Amino acid sequence: MIDGVKIIPLRQVVDERGKIMHMLKATDPHFIGFGEIYFSSAWPGVIKAWHIHRTMTINNAVISGRAKLVLFDLREGSRTQGEVQEIFVGEDNYCLVQIPPGIANGYKAYGDKMVIMANCATEPHDPREMARLDPFATEIPYNWSLKHG
Repeated sequence: MIDGVKIIPLRQVVDERGKIMHMLKATDPHFIGFGEIYFSSAWPGVIKAWHIHRTMTINNAVISGRAKLVLFDLREGSRTQGEVQEIFVGEDNYCLVQIPPGIANGYKAYGDKMVIMANCATEPHDPREMARLDPFATEIPYNWSLKHG
């Protein structure tokens, strides 16, 4: 597990009409601040990576579909610098993944339908605050291929 990353199980209230999916509220002990909320979607097999925030903490929850969320610790001096972490999130593991600044993150949609991932960020989007790398960049030692066994 990468230092500073939090995985918080989330509550769903289900009845015959549908459901309510909790994500983040100001009274949660892990709440830091609010900048903006947005949704990212991807078709099965699509990879959206790598994003590296300099100052922003992101809070991701998959509200529909399934995703493999991958993290890589780029922080100088971190006790987990250079570590990779995979987290499988979605309909069968509804949780919030809180990712501090300095950790490269991205996801791959899998399963049979589009993934919709919510991100409640601590700051409004600013393209100067974020760095991007190609999903297959050699700086990050990760292979997005399906692993058999």
